Amino acid sequence: MKIISKYLIACIGLSVIATGTIAQRIDREKLVKRHNVTVKAMDPLASLTVGNGKFAFTVDGTGMQTFPTLYDKGVPLGTQSEWGWHSFKDTARYKFEETLKTYSLNGRDVTYSVQIKTPERNKKAADWFRQNVHRLQLGNLGLLLTKKNGETATADDIKNIDQHLDLWSGNITSSFTFEGTPVKVSTTAHQQQDMVAFSIQSDLVKQGRLKVKLKFPLPTNEFADAGDNYKDPQKHSSSIMMQRPQLAVIRHQLDTNAYFTEMAWEGAAQVKNAAAHEFVLTPNKSTGTLRFSCLFTPKKVNDLPAFAAVQANSTHYWKAFWQSGGAVDLAGSTDPRAKELERRIILSQYLTKVQCAGSQPPQETGLTYNSWYGKPHLEMHWWHGIHFALWGRPQIMEKSMQWYDHVYDKAKGIAKRQGYEGARWQKMTDPDGNESPSSVGAFLIWQQPHFIYFAELAYRAHPTPQTLARYQKLVMGTADMMATFPYYEKEKDRYILGKGVIPAQERFDPEKTFNPTYELQYWYWALHTAQQWRQRLGMPADQRYAEVMKKLSALPQANGVYLATESAPDSYTDPKLKTDHPSVMGALGMVPYNQRLDTVVMKKTFDLIWDTWDWKDTWGWDFPMVAMTAARLNDPKRAVEALFMNIKTNTYLVNGHNYQDDRLRIYLPGNGGLLAAVAMMCAGWDGSKGDNPGFPKDGSWKVKWEGLQKAP
Repeated sequence: MKIISKYLIACIGLSVIATGTIAQRIDREKLVKRHNVTVKAMDPLASLTVGNGKFAFTVDGTGMQTFPTLYDKGVPLGTQSEWGWHSFKDTARYKFEETLKTYSLNGRDVTYSVQIKTPERNKKAADWFRQNVHRLQLGNLGLLLTKKNGETATADDIKNIDQHLDLWSGNITSSFTFEGTPVKVSTTAHQQQDMVAFSIQSDLVKQGRLKVKLKFPLPTNEFADAGDNYKDPQKHSSSIMMQRPQLAVIRHQLDTNAYFTEMAWEGAAQVKNAAAHEFVLTPNKSTGTLRFSCLFTPKKVNDLPAFAAVQANSTHYWKAFWQSGGAVDLAGSTDPRAKELERRIILSQYLTKVQCAGSQPPQETGLTYNSWYGKPHLEMHWWHGIHFALWGRPQIMEKSMQWYDHVYDKAKGIAKRQGYEGARWQKMTDPDGNESPSSVGAFLIWQQPHFIYFAELAYRAHPTPQTLARYQKLVMGTADMMATFPYYEKEKDRYILGKGVIPAQERFDPEKTFNPTYELQYWYWALHTAQQWRQRLGMPADQRYAEVMKKLSALPQANGVYLATESAPDSYTDPKLKTDHPSVMGALGMVPYNQRLDTVVMKKTFDLIWDTWDWKDTWGWDFPMVAMTAARLNDPKRAVEALFMNIKTNTYLVNGHNYQDDRLRIYLPGNGGLLAAVAMMCAGWDGSKGDNPGFPKDGSWKVKWEGLQKAP
């Protein structure tokens, strides 16, 4: 038989299995549906979400947001969008310059926006710009159930819950009984509009004991916002702007921000303002069914599709999603972990599509509830985004890449203020690219090369002049900053990264830290790749890039292992420095190999970290990073073991979310990291050999995949 190239296999969509033979295409519907989620209780950590990547709506066991306060310490019942942001009034008229602090680094003064402790006004200014803008919880939309005695139902009154998320269609069906009467709720989300739709069937509708309640919360202006702050109703306003026989438009005003909630229903019903910021949709008692659509929008639309149309839209686009890009089928594996890994893979694809597939970098808790005031962290964008390209869906990754155009001038302003060329990408930011003061984030640099990595993945997907032209400015602006950021240490004839740096492992004093191993390796790769882009564009090599690459400091070592940073020779003896991200592994796991790195030294470093790290003090993306490093070190056994470390921050809930702790009950960089690692373990990376290089070859894993792309 003729040998068929892997490229041809990828093109025609065939599957690769562990033996390297050609197999039948994966039955994707069967694969996806065997991981449909079932919920049997009102479990605050088992809420389910529908959405489209730029809007998401999370529900409790009733299929709506009936009991938001019950869930606010679990996975909250959020309604969030890309456009929904708010700032409280700045009555003190703070200036961003009041957040700046000057540091003397390498013989010159540099300003950073940090959380200042004194004087008091500067502290308040830093707090203000950190907290504002914040992402809005747009509203709670739930059932209003009345007992026979006239009391309002509590969660304890909901019995016999049987809830199902059909992943293939993106629809949720929830059945339960209330005082012995069955209720069935179907929940779906439109895939282009910020809209949810519901079909509710119950005799309670005929009895007048089932209605729908829309309630608007007030932003908390706190680190997290679960969407159930009903205090201070006088601080915002809401009213019915228009009502027709089958449509109502409600306006919610917060300071200078306003948006609309539009509800359209079938049959006879009406909406009334029942209390402050509370609106009740009461259906006619002539039927036992209530179907309606609800749109959250900054602009009035007044023409909403009916429930059936929204459900058909969801089904169509979810089916298209699952049939596109990559798939991994682990059926037939004898390793007992295979079924759970497959579950995590499928649910992580669903969750990242719902929460992270918009036109802006997402926050770490997606569109469910606020963390860090709802703001995205650009160093996390790598974990949120690259897996889309590796799973054969680069167009989703590229949607959020467009945002960098929007904020480019702000990034250039940061670089100019600090004395660098090009654009210095923000860390904690907002939709318009404004800096958020942070005594850690201001000094992180590992977000800087990310855009070049994204652009390289985009070019691999579409190696055309159009791709090069599309991202030329952003790639060169990124690299220009990277070429002017390193400090030339004349006495050693080398360039160093720092001082004024906090590595990805956030355990170091920025005024003392220089030459972190991961960042050094990533810096070199990004500048080298920028030179390749110049060549592709017909431009001459940049001599500044070449000079920095030639004289960039070697990766720091001691006792035959790579240090976290050159400035921390006690990297593995100080217990405090064996916590947080073991990011030294990222120098190989996340960064494509080059000869600056010695794999023998990295193997010894890996072994030391594996045996001695304080793994309980880590984050969800650390485990995929370790798996990627193990795979590149030809250690597939530990690649799999890394994905299944029995650590709390490596927990995956029934809904597929990566759980961290009481503060971060969901953590989407963990889900994205899992997908990136699995793609590499299956399809490999530049220079890898054989199929499924990240899985053991002992016969316990039967790995079938299609549509994945090699990592750089």
